[in-house]
Amino acid sequence: MTDIAFQPDYAALAATYGTPLYVYRADALTQAFNTYRSAFGEAALFCYAVKANGNLSILRHFARLGSGFDIVSGGELARVLAAGGAADKTIFSGVGKSEAEIEYALAAGILCFNVESLPELDRINQVAARLGKTASVSLRINPDVDAQTHPYISTGLKDNKFGIAYADALGAYRHAAALPHLRVCGIDCHIGSQLINLAPMVEALERLLLLVDTLADEGIVLEHIDIGGGIGIPYREDEAAPDIRAYAQAVAARMAGRSQRLILEPGRSLVGAAGVLLTRVEFVKHGESKDFIVVDGAMNDLMRPSLYDAYHRIEAVVAKDIAPVTADVVGPICESGDFLGRDRTLAVEAGDLLLIHEAGAYAASMASNYNTRPRAAEVLLDETGQARLIRPRETVAELFAAEARCLD
Repeated sequence: MTDIAFQPDYAALAATYGTPLYVYRADALTQAFNTYRSAFGEAALFCYAVKANGNLSILRHFARLGSGFDIVSGGELARVLAAGGAADKTIFSGVGKSEAEIEYALAAGILCFNVESLPELDRINQVAARLGKTASVSLRINPDVDAQTHPYISTGLKDNKFGIAYADALGAYRHAAALPHLRVCGIDCHIGSQLINLAPMVEALERLLLLVDTLADEGIVLEHIDIGGGIGIPYREDEAAPDIRAYAQAVAARMAGRSQRLILEPGRSLVGAAGVLLTRVEFVKHGESKDFIVVDGAMNDLMRPSLYDAYHRIEAVVAKDIAPVTADVVGPICESGDFLGRDRTLAVEAGDLLLIHEAGAYAASMASNYNTRPRAAEVLLDETGQARLIRPRETVAELFAAEARCLD
């Protein structure tokens, strides 16, 4: 966040809502969305990637700003609709859509399906035929461009599971155009996540546009070009933020003279920096060869460090004039992989509060109940700093209530 209008009272939030606690700022959400709108213009459609953070209040905030949505499951579509999002501004991505999900999306009237394989084209056509509908489809093309990101979040190489191979794209479009219950409306590309260098995204667009022109020569004229998401955020102190305006200018130069509508699928870059995870120190444990700061947050609250070895800035809420310790910041989960940060130098003691920054994306949305740990509460701070509970903390009884009903 660059324009800080207020400093949250984290001690008060912890006293009111407990820890661990996700804290989001509405002003940062709005600022991030407006950055895209200012850079790309009002004509572009921004479809927020729900998987980054699907809290209903977050979705409603973006819907009120005019956002569309990018979903990857029927459950995410249900969330969008419950939050007041527009179905006709929603695109359905993902490699394994079930017949039930396709039927649900068609009944809701979504904008289009981003299709990732020939069998999926056939399945959508069959479901649409059964319902007496015509499904709008956009094909996700894999351009074989190296996103230069972590292998687990790279999606644009030819050995990734996503998309239709570039060499097979023309045949796939011909197949789609021949199916009677499909309407081919667009082309889609998403090469990966957490991209700081945006040059690969421009290269992918250039490859898409060559295909768009070839399709037009065959009479398959597309209505939109979806250039995906994946723009990253700075997680480390020395990282620079990607230049979204420069990226928009590069896209505009290549789209000049074209009639297709531009669609983007931002996720992390809209919510990542808007949230923190607030956690309390339980113990400072001095080991034989390494020290540990044990906190009440854990890998079930923030999976990224354990899953990707991802880095998040960690700082004490209140600076103390005590001897600092260099230690791993770890949670109470019974796994050696349960860490939130390694080798961090912090001047803290039991009872102190820590802030884990850039936790707005892929934190709450990836949270679990491993070790029968209730998921943390979530609060949203409005533009004046007023807190509103947007998801209460789970109770242990709630975690096994359904199982208890099945006891013999």
